[in-house]
Amino acid sequence: MTDNSTRTDLFSPTKLGEIELSNRIVMAPLTRGRTNEDGVPNELNVTYYAQRVSAGLIISEATNISAQGCGYAMTPGIWTEDQVAGWKKVTDAIHVAGGKIVMQLWHVGRFSHVDLQPNKEAPVAPSVIKADGNVFTSRGIEKASMPRALRTDEIPDVIEQYRHAAECAKCAGFDGVEIHAANNYLLEQFLRDSTNHRTDQYGGSIENRARLILEVVDAVTHIWGGGRVGIRLSPVTTEVGNTPLDRNVMATYGYLIQQLNKFKLAYLHFVEGTTGKSRDVPEGVDLDKLRSLFDGSYIGNNNYNLEMAISRRAEGKVDAVAFGRPFISNPDLVERLRYGIELADINNDAYYGNGAKGYTDWLKANN
Repeated sequence: MTDNSTRTDLFSPTKLGEIELSNRIVMAPLTRGRTNEDGVPNELNVTYYAQRVSAGLIISEATNISAQGCGYAMTPGIWTEDQVAGWKKVTDAIHVAGGKIVMQLWHVGRFSHVDLQPNKEAPVAPSVIKADGNVFTSRGIEKASMPRALRTDEIPDVIEQYRHAAECAKCAGFDGVEIHAANNYLLEQFLRDSTNHRTDQYGGSIENRARLILEVVDAVTHIWGGGRVGIRLSPVTTEVGNTPLDRNVMATYGYLIQQLNKFKLAYLHFVEGTTGKSRDVPEGVDLDKLRSLFDGSYIGNNNYNLEMAISRRAEGKVDAVAFGRPFISNPDLVERLRYGIELADINNDAYYGNGAKGYTDWLKANN
């Protein structure tokens, strides 16, 4: 049996900010649609995460920071006492086994449906631009509803939702949090000029469009300290909903990344290409150059295999590598990668909401 730890330090301990990892393999956030209807994690979720504890770091599935932030049924939340208690069972199981887990904080913005919103109100967004995509409600797949634009005086409440969620994540025993500013959800909707047509201090210039993200980071780091806060960005993804890119990717994301440096974050987590699809980038965009603007640790993500991970690590282009879908069908992914064991494939039908089937019934290689 091959031991790939002789070829790379991916399987060696490291540190992202103040978070100590047993290896550089990260479990990416994976929405699975299997929590209770009230967003409270259950025993099935505890089992699922505990099975994957050999990851150097687990990033939780995207977790709604508020009822307003929810865009998909059966996804977890982190704003109520019951949700905190449910997540505490997950973090306890991870820590007993020696693992580390951070929570990804999520507000979907316009990618929601009135049936998922409090009092069946319209979803909120930077501007009144309908999302081209579907969401999952209790009735099944639905087209995203027409959003309403957040008033300027409502934005402090959104920031408070993030602050409160960060505080709840600490009470739930997480090792840190990751701010989800990727995949064209609320924070990236504010950042991109394709989805932000505002004329107040949160729209127009790059500085104004980046303002909300930076104010959220400021609020969250006041709870956790920068060394236990990461952020996820996706400069060139069109997912979700075939969202147009910003007109000047390098200037917009370059400015944001340079501003993030003052918070001394634990890591920057990049979706390199189109989320879950191609690693191609448009002409004129250099993701490695953007990455180089960040002063801290960097997690690369999107369709990595072992050889690519080893190569980019050897070149100093990543500090850690996040694997998503391979972790679904391979709870022991770290061991399989280290010893060259064949990976199990997953059926797409098992991604969302099928109970234990395709969720916790995957076998480890030695079984």
